[in-house]
Amino acid sequence: MAFLASPPRVQGALSNDTQLASPPDDSISSLAWSPVEDYLAVGSWDNRVRIYDITKSTNGVGLAAIDIEGPVLSCHWSRDGQKVVGAGVDKSARILDLGSNGAPAQQVAAHDAPIRSVRFFEAPNTNASMIVTGSWDRTVKYWDLRSATPAAQLSFSERVYSLDARKRLLVIATADRQLHLVNLDNWGAIWSTRQSPLKHQSRVVTCFLDATGFALGGIEGRVSFQYASQQDDASKSYSFKCHRDKEVNNITNVWTINDISVHPVHGTFSTCGSEGSFQFWDKERKCRLKEYRDVGGPISATAFNRNGTIFAYAVSYDWSKGYSHNTPNLPNKIMLHPVLADDCKPRQVIGRR
Repeated sequence: MAFLASPPRVQGALSNDTQLASPPDDSISSLAWSPVEDYLAVGSWDNRVRIYDITKSTNGVGLAAIDIEGPVLSCHWSRDGQKVVGAGVDKSARILDLGSNGAPAQQVAAHDAPIRSVRFFEAPNTNASMIVTGSWDRTVKYWDLRSATPAAQLSFSERVYSLDARKRLLVIATADRQLHLVNLDNWGAIWSTRQSPLKHQSRVVTCFLDATGFALGGIEGRVSFQYASQQDDASKSYSFKCHRDKEVNNITNVWTINDISVHPVHGTFSTCGSEGSFQFWDKERKCRLKEYRDVGGPISATAFNRNGTIFAYAVSYDWSKGYSHNTPNLPNKIMLHPVLADDCKPRQVIGRR
């Protein structure tokens, strides 16, 4: 099922966006908002997760930080907003408890290769928070925060490039273009495996708000909305092209989809690309809601705050062109975009008379 061939391009304004004060010193890899306060966690290649308080200033105030012995590739919040986890190239994950009166972050996970993605999730039949880590060592591990050894492990034939968890759904995208789905009520086993509908490398996977499926983005300027159940997957899943320039002289520039975020109220989606634009989408109506272009550099990460009124995006080098293109003149900043009431609201269906 195809997306609209030519979705309307409704240009959005960037004039009211504000820049976060004191950004990281190197490329920004991950953004995550607290689910209970307007606190923003920022993971960076400068080996640190910074936590900003946006409630006291529109430009943000530094609240706390997690130091890691290597570039940070992923960060996330616990459901109660008390803990932040960061993970990355040093093969470990560390958790900071904001209620610990200044105690340093504690290591809670370890792999044999860099950890690409980390998420908190609620363990089945308990109120305990656990974390799940996906690594380039071709494993996913589950960690009880009270133990130094993993509670369970899943092994794959290739590296884990991205994962996301919501409610009972865990989705894992690996380097061999495989998608592995796990029912977290039975988290020690893979429930379903399917091949990616994208033709090239997966970059990011993000679960739907209702956890019935997930959005997948790749390096080819294409996004796919996939449903978890086999019946819905066959009848409702579809892919579409985006973050591509218009064809000129038979040449089309295709940009990497670096991140996909879901609106916490409406369930609509954002995508961002290495060409420097972000776009809002209604997956049910199959249309683009708004497009924001020319932010000044690649957008490496995005996130909506807890009520969807602020959209954070990182204008930062995304490594899509390799080490040699990471020059000192590239921007490295975090912008806060105010989301208007109708910006991410699903399109209304106008009935026929």
